[in-house]
Amino acid sequence: MTTETTPTSTTAPVARRSRPVRPGTPEWTALLERIAAGAAERERDQTPPHEIIGWVKEAGVGRLRLPVEDGGAGLTLPELFAALIDLAEADSSVPHILRTHYWFVEQHLQSSNDPAFRRRLLELAGNDLLVGNGFSEQSKRPVGLYFDTAFTPDPAGGYRLNGTKYYSTGSIYSDHTQIWAAAPDGRIAGAVIPVDRAGVSILDDWDGFGQRLTGTGTTHLDDVHVAEEEYFDLGEPDGEPVPGYQGAFLQLFLQAVTAGILRSVRNDAVVLVKRRARNYSHANSPQTPAEDPQVLQVVGEIAADAFAAEAIVLRAAQALQAAADSVVDGIPGEAEAQAAQRAAAEAKVAVDRFSYATAAKLFDVGGTSATQAAHNLDRHWRNVRTISTHNPTFLKASALGANFVHGTAFPANAYF
Repeated sequence: MTTETTPTSTTAPVARRSRPVRPGTPEWTALLERIAAGAAERERDQTPPHEIIGWVKEAGVGRLRLPVEDGGAGLTLPELFAALIDLAEADSSVPHILRTHYWFVEQHLQSSNDPAFRRRLLELAGNDLLVGNGFSEQSKRPVGLYFDTAFTPDPAGGYRLNGTKYYSTGSIYSDHTQIWAAAPDGRIAGAVIPVDRAGVSILDDWDGFGQRLTGTGTTHLDDVHVAEEEYFDLGEPDGEPVPGYQGAFLQLFLQAVTAGILRSVRNDAVVLVKRRARNYSHANSPQTPAEDPQVLQVVGEIAADAFAAEAIVLRAAQALQAAADSVVDGIPGEAEAQAAQRAAAEAKVAVDRFSYATAAKLFDVGGTSATQAAHNLDRHWRNVRTISTHNPTFLKASALGANFVHGTAFPANAYF
């Protein structure tokens, strides 16, 4: 589907609750149930979840990581990742849509160069406005911090921004988008701008076979004005790397979504077995599949894999929290940052080793009828496989081996 979209709402703040809905409360459970209802049908019919994202904003879910004194829930990183797993169990598109919003918050929670600038950006999240992204491009340049999209000085003041971005996940549901691009003097820079600004066009043209409703489409930037106060320098693309855990945050976020999907696989396996009325004539049990020990074994294996994925993600989130706690003047400790990168990489390699197979096991308990399009159960395999393509698993494993054997540092960018 290729359509030009308008924002979910205007850039005016929504009516904000006094506090966001906290994970683990009855209100959180009710929100999850509301999101889960119709999730399979939305994905099957390719119905963009604009209404659902509206519910998320009304509940203050974008403020979960903000400090309590700033109107947030003050969640730790392990608590945030547990909440993301909950959301992905309900509908895997929802947390994926929010991925760059939460990264935006995490970036500016830890920045210290300009307190007024930091406060102004975090107020976007505090007012329940969501921030999407425009980072990736399709060119012959290596994936990383080299851009054809560019800022050029505007003689009238500020800058003009021109170019095309791809994989703009979440932007069609957001109020603002964060763009990174080439800047004068061989530098790179960023800006956070409203999605309804003149010259910004966001297309819903993502045609991947999984995570179809995440708005991972194209952003066109046609002579977009960027005010001086919206522009921020990011240094040189080949500059000395600074220790960080932001790349680890972005990577582990995807494993949290996968863990939530595996929970959903487990749930669907239970429903599928319970509703099947007949078994194969040569099965080990003449009774229903729910009485067949081999079918129950498969359900148990799926449940164990879902548990393992969640445990891996939450253990890695502890390493990210240690890195966040070590930040001084905007920079985490080098050892803590490396440990966070290592943990996120280990989590991806480990979870990817079984997640595809776990999603496919659903059909071992369901039989041929489970493949009917009406049930849309194939979405789980398609979604976890699509998520896994964000940064190749084999490159993560190679980097881990080099780190353990030679002490080689991990790449200091968000694309690792």
